[in-house]
Amino acid sequence: MPRFSVIVPAYKVQAYVSQCLESVLGQSHPDLELIAVDDCSPDACGALIDEFAARDARVRPVHLPENVGRGRARNAGLKHARGDYLIFLDGDDTLTPDALRTIADRLKETSEPDVLVYDFARTDWSGETVRSQLAQQLTEEGPAPFRLDDRPGLLSALPVAWNKAYRREFVERTGLTFPPGHCTDTPWTYPVLMSAKTITTLDRVCVHHRRRRRTGVLTTSSAGHFDIFEQYDRLFAYLDSHPELARWRPVLFRRMVDHLSAVFVRHDRLPRGSRAEFLRNSRAHYRRYRTPGAQARVGARARHVLVRFGTHRTYRLLSLASSLNRRFLKIGSKALRAAHGTALRLHYRIQRRLPLRADRAVFSSHRGRGHGCNPGALESAFRALAPHIRTTWIARPEHHHTIPAATRRIRPGSAAYWTALARSKYLVNNVDFDDRLVKRPGQVMIQTQHGTPLKYMGLDLQDRPAAARDTDFAELLRGADKWDYCLSANRHSTLIWERVFPASYTTLEYGLPRNDVFQQATSADVTRLRESLGIPEGTVAVLYAPTYRDYRRTQRHTLDLERVLRQLGPRFVVLTRAHHSYDAPLTQASGGRLIDVSDHPSIEALCLASDALVTDYSALMFDYAGLDRPIVVHADDWEAYEAARGTYFDLRGFPPGAVARSEDELIDIFATGHWRGSRSTQLRAAFRERFCPYDDGRAAERVVRRVVLGEGETPVVPLPERHPVPSAAAAHPRTPLATVPRPAGPVSVPVSENL
Repeated sequence: MPRFSVIVPAYKVQAYVSQCLESVLGQSHPDLELIAVDDCSPDACGALIDEFAARDARVRPVHLPENVGRGRARNAGLKHARGDYLIFLDGDDTLTPDALRTIADRLKETSEPDVLVYDFARTDWSGETVRSQLAQQLTEEGPAPFRLDDRPGLLSALPVAWNKAYRREFVERTGLTFPPGHCTDTPWTYPVLMSAKTITTLDRVCVHHRRRRRTGVLTTSSAGHFDIFEQYDRLFAYLDSHPELARWRPVLFRRMVDHLSAVFVRHDRLPRGSRAEFLRNSRAHYRRYRTPGAQARVGARARHVLVRFGTHRTYRLLSLASSLNRRFLKIGSKALRAAHGTALRLHYRIQRRLPLRADRAVFSSHRGRGHGCNPGALESAFRALAPHIRTTWIARPEHHHTIPAATRRIRPGSAAYWTALARSKYLVNNVDFDDRLVKRPGQVMIQTQHGTPLKYMGLDLQDRPAAARDTDFAELLRGADKWDYCLSANRHSTLIWERVFPASYTTLEYGLPRNDVFQQATSADVTRLRESLGIPEGTVAVLYAPTYRDYRRTQRHTLDLERVLRQLGPRFVVLTRAHHSYDAPLTQASGGRLIDVSDHPSIEALCLASDALVTDYSALMFDYAGLDRPIVVHADDWEAYEAARGTYFDLRGFPPGAVARSEDELIDIFATGHWRGSRSTQLRAAFRERFCPYDDGRAAERVVRRVVLGEGETPVVPLPERHPVPSAAAAHPRTPLATVPRPAGPVSVPVSENL
């Protein structure tokens, strides 16, 4: 008897069903049966199911003689199920890698509950994947298993059948089945949760739920939405037949009203001419099932009033009044913004006519982000070496907590912002300031840049439309004309900056100030940072920080980090750092040995806390090389990246360490110890000599002494005399740390002809 019976109804999903079935059969937990139900689909679904059944004995095809709908198709699959646990999956959805293994482990450790609830992510037709809002209900902390009374918030989650595993004996004992029609998950999900004696949760995305563009009753205009009334009739009939569940009636009444109003207020859900009928039916259901004590949430009271008292005419009047109100507010808001903008422009013009303040310096980083990068290091150096200068940092309010207490903080676009730009002598940024800035005589602008360039920058992007996008190259040159100084980390950077940003500035080839901390930090600092991040003592912390892709609209997920960690064993921890261009983390399963640090304000602190870096083509590798810690390059799409963005040299021929071209190669590099072996050390030394000649911990000091204090050159500490703070893993014995066997073939650690 298999552990899982995965039931997949298929109807008009021929473009997706193969991917769905492959996601099940490719699971690392093979103890399953896949019951694929062809709901008399007019396309190739049935044939595709039969092809899978011919290749894999675990596939049990079921062909229905007529179309019965998703609910009854699931019932047909239930009749053939033999597994300990039932899992439902729609024909256009997919299981995430290793989902069943994770589910099986959680079931075992929580004593075989009746129901396990796990998380899902919605995958839009455009490819964007967004995790559900269910995560706060899925915490694995506290007792497990539990009953619904212990965590009633589960009833507030979307009522779907495909984010749960059900013990088959429990389903058979309760006699639960899916009703006909649309919206069949509603009268299934709530009775399941209320009837289960034991429930547990799994805080992991196990399903990618596809939201197709113009199909499905829930996303298109359809009379099928009227089926929801019968489904709630069935739900309340179930409550009536089970008096012991009466305490849940107020909660379910609120959910019903929320559901009905949500369908009604969406103008794209109901067919033309049917809205009045839907509202009348909603009002009738409100009166029929109204329950004392069922108070609406504060934000939903208007909708509850609409369902309780509304007629279609009343709703149209309310909608008209609301529309007029929004229109007037929009006009008024636009007028206020215009007046505010005019006042700020006048304010800026006036401030530009007032004397410069020689004791003022204003800093910013990455267009209003927090205190950090090269401007952050320079701001600290200004306060330490030139205390007579008062410093100001420009950042959006959500980043103000990162700014030191001694530094004034201002918001972009405010009157104080324009005052600072108009009257401060020193202007420091790692990107350009507002293009409306008028640089005054006597002002000194320092362009710090934000790394050593591997990918094309500036004017070199003119022939790379995917990377350039809407870049205004004339404006780019006007911005460079305002620079007085441009910082450079090395000769490689100097030659590129002066060519791609041609202007009359002075290049300061002094190193990058943000890397000073690598030479100044102590082992106590490293220990403190690791403790603050929750890195267990004695583990190897790998910082995974990929860059963004110009040829993709969404974030790339090429590594199954959970699989990597399983293969490497308990001694390894991965810190995941998404590029700041993306608004989503690299993984939805943060916690334990997989720690998301995308929101951490300091990349330098993360480098210090880690023992090794895994990246693809991020400029972070040049900074990390100054730490003299192992670097592994994961270059699985070099050709596509180079074609879209362009690069200044072939990283595979001159890497800072071992190069992996696949996930398996990456695992092998760590499993065999090549990540910190002698060959990787040689590669890193050559890389460090070329790109880190000035990273001696005094780059910021050199800039301040030259630009602000007018002093001569500060000598550079030679590479052999530098002693960056060692990693925590440096004290670990160099024995195999992973649990996978040594690979039979060679590991890809390229030999550079430049060495």
